[in-house]
Amino acid sequence: MKILITGGSGLIGSNLIPILRPYDVSVYTRNAAMAEQILGHNIQFLSSLTHLSNLDDYDVVINLAGEPIANKKWTDEQKHRIEYSRWSITEDIVTLINAGENPPKLLISGSAIGFYGRQKDNIIDENFSSSHDEFSHRLCERWETIAKKAQSDKTRVCILRTGVVITKRGGALQKMLLPFKLGLGGPMGDGSQYMSWIHLEDMLQGIAHLIANDSCQGVYNFTAPNPVTNAEFSRELAASLSRPCVFKVPEFVLRMMMGEMADLVLYGQRVVPTRLEESGYKFIYPKISQALDCLRK
Repeated sequence: MKILITGGSGLIGSNLIPILRPYDVSVYTRNAAMAEQILGHNIQFLSSLTHLSNLDDYDVVINLAGEPIANKKWTDEQKHRIEYSRWSITEDIVTLINAGENPPKLLISGSAIGFYGRQKDNIIDENFSSSHDEFSHRLCERWETIAKKAQSDKTRVCILRTGVVITKRGGALQKMLLPFKLGLGGPMGDGSQYMSWIHLEDMLQGIAHLIANDSCQGVYNFTAPNPVTNAEFSRELAASLSRPCVFKVPEFVLRMMMGEMADLVLYGQRVVPTRLEESGYKFIYPKISQALDCLRK
């Protein structure tokens, strides 16, 4: 099997590639030298897609590329960069898939639970249809709409609406650790907002599950089955580090630091992975206490 990955040097892509071995994996990247440092030498790197007329050489395409959404304040310029980095590459991939006579059997394309927007404590599965209209929703809605254009009787499309990925290898958890290690960690805002998360290992094995099961197609919430409030997550994180959890980060401080991007942590979604579980996937880390055990090791 031949697999093409975009975003292969990111947190998910770089850890997914070893899971996919011994399949033949190629990585599309604009910076091959940097990607080679991260991923090693035994991978074929594509620095451009313009020389390709189709993607018939590949069985699976996994599209994970995109500017990190929480690295910088959401100025108009940064919002455009976030959008363009996702929409443009997805449009290119879909065009190449549709141009072929024997296209890839599967396109897995990224998205996020931000699709749903802020939702208080409503329990949300893939059938939920009352998304809150805000930047994260509009970003993901168009991203998904573009990807779904590759769906045909030859190509199935799976969309990953991903929650906060938990791992000590990097990502969001890495950014949270320092204040908690110093005993200064605690809930953000009032802490009542829900946080839908997934352990990196379930993220990777879930993708492998979609590849292996031909009946899987459509939208999948890539979140653990037990979302928690921000307050509960904070308590569990502090406990995993044997530290207290007595401080709160007020909303006005987050607004000063992050601007509109503070919406990501002040509002949440209580998302459950109904379709992934119905397809037969069994979570390795269904509870946040289990997921955070990695910090004790």
